Amino acid sequence: MMPSNPKKRQRVIHRRHFSTATTAHLSSTAVLIDSFCDRTVTETSQKLRRTSSHPLFSSSSSSSSASTTAADTSFNDPTTADVILRLFLDPTAPFTDSDDSVSAVDGQSDVQIYLHSQVLRRAKYFSALLSDRWQHNSAIESSNPISDGKNFTCLKYGVPPTQGSFDIHLTVLELLYNDDLSTIINSASVALDILPVALELLFEDCVKNCVKFLEAVPWSEEEEKRVLTLIPFLREEESEELLARFSPGKDNSCEEMLHGLILSAIHNHPNMAFVKAFVAKLLRDFSSRESARRVLGRAFEESLKIVKESLEEYSSPDFRGDHNETEAIQRLNLHKALTNGKHLLWLLERMIELRVADSAVKDWSEQPALTADLQRAFRDDAWRNIVPGLPAVLLRCTSKLANAVAAGTILAARQVRMKLVKDWLPVLIVCRDNVSPMLPSHKSLYIELEETFLRIISTLPMSEAQELLQQCLSFSTRNVEDCPHLVSAFNTWFRRAMRPLQRNLF
Repeated sequence: MMPSNPKKRQRVIHRRHFSTATTAHLSSTAVLIDSFCDRTVTETSQKLRRTSSHPLFSSSSSSSSASTTAADTSFNDPTTADVILRLFLDPTAPFTDSDDSVSAVDGQSDVQIYLHSQVLRRAKYFSALLSDRWQHNSAIESSNPISDGKNFTCLKYGVPPTQGSFDIHLTVLELLYNDDLSTIINSASVALDILPVALELLFEDCVKNCVKFLEAVPWSEEEEKRVLTLIPFLREEESEELLARFSPGKDNSCEEMLHGLILSAIHNHPNMAFVKAFVAKLLRDFSSRESARRVLGRAFEESLKIVKESLEEYSSPDFRGDHNETEAIQRLNLHKALTNGKHLLWLLERMIELRVADSAVKDWSEQPALTADLQRAFRDDAWRNIVPGLPAVLLRCTSKLANAVAAGTILAARQVRMKLVKDWLPVLIVCRDNVSPMLPSHKSLYIELEETFLRIISTLPMSEAQELLQQCLSFSTRNVEDCPHLVSAFNTWFRRAMRPLQRNLF
């Protein structure tokens, strides 16, 4: 659950390590007034030269000088500055990954820069630090004359000793001199690097610009993790848009999304085959099998209901209307049954693949009304020119489930196994006897389903197997050698029946 922040919560400075080496850290290191009384001009110059060579800024002029500051206040300009800020590596900072720790960054252990107090006050942190309350603190020496007689407020500021830490802090300090922050904040990674330091220094304009940029652009998976880490440090109104990406609004939003995708794949999308393959992959990769079970089960029940209602209306039509109108309705009912039968087949394939078809096989075994309507429909010739593929589609559904039961992919109870064969065996027999001409693909389907039914019958008690096997005599052919599965099933039953009863096996 996402953290909820008080609407008017003040920013609190923390030191926090982020996952990547270039990510800045929210620092609780206090900025201390640092006396350079024993520092010579030469030492200061050496520091300046080392700072000046840094690629992020020049010593005397900056291309990003703020339009709101005076013309003589340039970033790192010692001739006009009144503040010296020394950034140093703070070895006490905690680390998530010790591999990120470095003894020096770019060959340096600290960086010194010349700044202007009126510019620094743009960040509330420095504004508070440079206020009269701090300046008059007797325990802190806020100014120090350099050898040329000029007074500087000398500050030092600890940064985490991670690669890129100096760069990020110097970038944020330079942004204090720039009104157009968008020239620097031009990617999600840059915004995520800058934002923690801006929060640390209470640089509100920078925080606002970083958040605004992150709201508008996509994130990589790693960037998303960093956003989640930073959200607790934002005010509620600042984090609202960012949180919206992680807050679906409903507890079952994932299931609703999956259900919508399934319906689109099987009903509406013009490029159905590709979309079905894509949704099938999403279902395979989905982390919650129980959610997939519920979503697929819901879609299965919806399509099964339409098939049942359509065949019921076809088998018991209302002839009170016009003949042509009745015929049109009958055609519509058959087409609806065929279309939703195809949906059922695809759904069953997904359910069996994910091993979540337990409820589906139970539902399929409890359809005496549907199987009776199918037998009546297939004994009539009217459907042949309208939906010739309907028998094959529904028998394929039965075959998929029966094969999964026989293979142990679905562990069905004895009653479910018995009813599955008992209800759907008559439909298979009617299709064998009445559907002609029999296409080669249909013949192989019938033989496969016969073999599977016989395998399931072999798992049932002798009395139930005896009743069902007698109905399988229609599987026989002119040449007995062409139905070895039937011969094997009867031989198995008789072998068991003739075996002496052994009550005590040990």
